[in-house]
Amino acid sequence: MAEVLKGLPREINPDLLVGTNTADDAGVFRINDRQALVQTVDFFPPIVDDPYCFGQIAAANALSDIYAMGGKPLTALNIVGFPARMPREILGRILRGGADKVREAGAVIAGGHSIVDKELKYGLACTGMVDVDKIIRNDKAVIGDRLFLTKPLGTGIVTTAIKQKKATPEDTDHVINRMSELNRVGSELMVKFGAHAATDVTGYGILGHGFEMAVGSEVSLHIYYDRLPLLPNVLKYAEAGALTGGAEANREYLQTAVKISSLLSKAQTDVLFDAQTSGGLLIAMPDTGADSFVEEAGERGLTIEQIGIVEQKGQFAIIVD
Repeated sequence: MAEVLKGLPREINPDLLVGTNTADDAGVFRINDRQALVQTVDFFPPIVDDPYCFGQIAAANALSDIYAMGGKPLTALNIVGFPARMPREILGRILRGGADKVREAGAVIAGGHSIVDKELKYGLACTGMVDVDKIIRNDKAVIGDRLFLTKPLGTGIVTTAIKQKKATPEDTDHVINRMSELNRVGSELMVKFGAHAATDVTGYGILGHGFEMAVGSEVSLHIYYDRLPLLPNVLKYAEAGALTGGAEANREYLQTAVKISSLLSKAQTDVLFDAQTSGGLLIAMPDTGADSFVEEAGERGLTIEQIGIVEQKGQFAIIVD
């Protein structure tokens, strides 16, 4: 996609505050002196068997782009590709799951569009609002910032294990619950405590999205592997071969941009490249607000800890020890 976008003319408009040039999570368009619209779209095939849970996950995933920019979701439009022979009640359960999650975010479903497709797909186009002075971009990390991650890694590996009938019912329920969680609390608190940069960790994995932050900010990220939150038994599933094609593509794309400790096992590095669905926020927080950010997050039920630090730009965009 990056190669395709290079060949397209760049949009030039003084009110387009965030476009495609920094690979950020959503577009931001100023509508007056104080406010801007945040817009994004995302959809994909089912990654879990339960239609209602799939709808919730897809909605949380799409809304996450709004939260990553520091915005508040307002409206959402359903996007559906549905096989003609599939029972209609399945679609109803998917849409109900999405609607419930959008409602939880304080937003509303304003409509949508569907087509007949060979493969089931569902997602949403979401619109939010943000104060023009409080936009959190992915390219403003500052040397000395502390790095935080608000959800555990490994959703791609565990959902693949589910498809391969290797995941336990407990691990299945756990990953569904974590993917269904909104990034609302992390977003509100990163704005409150003055985060310099943020991005949500999705298809490019923590290293791919961290790479975009490092390159855009002209810094390097130093990540401490033993501080990364991981889903239960994710290394066991990685060792059993529950890996995605997206993870392999991420590994190939980033092979010269990251330096990973040779002490880490293959399964441990697989987690770093794992393509996430509805992952957490990767946040670059100044030291002055970091402790208060962690404390209030805990008070609101969000347990996080520092996973790394922003350093002066070096040979590698990311170093993992």
